[in-house]
Amino acid sequence: MVEHDALSATREAYDAAAPTYAQLFRDTLRDSPLDRAILGAFAEVVNASGDGQVADLGCGPGHITAYLGELGLAVFGVDASPAMVELARQAYPGLRFDVGSMAALNIADGVLGGVLSRWSIIHTPPRELPVILSEFHRVLAPGGHLLVGFSASDDPSHPTQVFDHTVAPAYRWSPDHLAAMLRKSGLAEVARMVREPQPTDRRQFQEIQLLARKA
Repeated sequence: MVEHDALSATREAYDAAAPTYAQLFRDTLRDSPLDRAILGAFAEVVNASGDGQVADLGCGPGHITAYLGELGLAVFGVDASPAMVELARQAYPGLRFDVGSMAALNIADGVLGGVLSRWSIIHTPPRELPVILSEFHRVLAPGGHLLVGFSASDDPSHPTQVFDHTVAPAYRWSPDHLAAMLRKSGLAEVARMVREPQPTDRRQFQEIQLLARKA
């Protein structure tokens, strides 16, 4: 019940914030060469592994989904917020966007060449994260890749830490702890990118992006 309530509360919060969120983050990639670089690497390894589709899970207003499409991926977006999905459909009518939950994806087993989870796990209560990681593994084809982004915990004795997110309560994760959880789910880390906080950042957290592969 707690996890269900957390998902419902997060969905409602993002529904309410959708227009503002879309406006704020629409051009974030333009000023972030590191993000463009890791997304480009993700696109390359997915394309090299085969022709499978890519799911952008927690796609929000769809701007990252559209960027992956520009990189040549057969991509679609999924988000728990109907308002976000509607904005994405309006902004990018040539792409597919579905309402759905990462904990129970309406995607067949082993059909995806790639999964992107860009800061979409941060609102997941820690006890529910293994379910979501198992879903990522289930929908990926053998050799498929996952790119997951999140904020890092800065206390080695606490693998997860709650922080005050603008939209909804959220969690930071120890990168090593999350990498171990991925391994337990059958997803082996290939690489990680660590972005140190900049003086202008509102939150002084490391940003982590882990690239993992399904054996």
